[in-house]
Amino acid sequence: MATVTNSPALRRKAVRTRLRTLGFLSPWLVGFTVFFGYPLVATVYFSFMHYNQIETPTFVGLRNWRYVFEQMPLFGPALWNTLWLVVVMVALRVVFGLGIGLLVTKVKSGVGFFRTAFYLPYLAPPVAATVAFVFLLNPGTGPVNDILGTIGISAPNWFNDPTWAKPSLVLLSLWGIGDLMVIFMAALLDVPKDQYEAADLDGAGAFHKFRYVTWPSITPIVMFAVVTGVVQTMQYYTQALVAGKLASGVSIGPGSVIQPGYPDHSTLTVPQLVYSLGFQNFNTGAACVLSLVLFAIAMAVTTLLMRRRAGLLSAED
Repeated sequence: MATVTNSPALRRKAVRTRLRTLGFLSPWLVGFTVFFGYPLVATVYFSFMHYNQIETPTFVGLRNWRYVFEQMPLFGPALWNTLWLVVVMVALRVVFGLGIGLLVTKVKSGVGFFRTAFYLPYLAPPVAATVAFVFLLNPGTGPVNDILGTIGISAPNWFNDPTWAKPSLVLLSLWGIGDLMVIFMAALLDVPKDQYEAADLDGAGAFHKFRYVTWPSITPIVMFAVVTGVVQTMQYYTQALVAGKLASGVSIGPGSVIQPGYPDHSTLTVPQLVYSLGFQNFNTGAACVLSLVLFAIAMAVTTLLMRRRAGLLSAED
């Protein structure tokens, strides 16, 4: 039996099988190596170097790491703002998206209109959507504050107030909730109808049907929405930068250097700090350190969410 198992023909067949498998995997392996593996290794390498993108990199050991954690005054506010947005924005987007999905699936007439109305803001480019939203919430000329004033509500300064700047960004993200609405609608429409019929026969109310029928069926989609939301929010850059710049009243033009964080560093995020350090101040080493910190946090949060004890997936899933 050993002679048959180790025959040259079987070994050649095993080699051909491995090569065929490697051939099918090669597009993914090339993409992973070029777009993830090499950038990650290069980022780790440059985090220990002094490199201004002009001169030859020189080894400086842990100097960049000490600078980021001990001497950079904006690292703490940027990290806090990023984590705040991850917790609040992702949670509210998932809840709001699920609520809109439930609402649209229950509408008896005008379904197409409501689907279009909720999905259209998501199609707007991020910069254009942010410009429109900042205009709507402008404390001096925006229609939102005028409407609130006519009904006797004292309107905040929105993007011009450090207390309201991040909640304003959350409102902007909820305005463009169309992507999650479509995902949750597909999940809700895929719930087996016979389970709802069985729940009706048992006398279950709306809450119990959602708790014991709808929720177990859509928990994988909720997990997907939370994980992708965390990854996207960890990279939050454009909307916060444009909103802060427009609210500050400084014009954006060719050659202008944008200092992020207005007002009072309340909208400063770690990706903005990475760009400012790496491409405006040419401090590539410190920018790489911040990138690795952001990557480590994103991996830790994603790993925590993917664990079964996070409670989003049942043991059967």
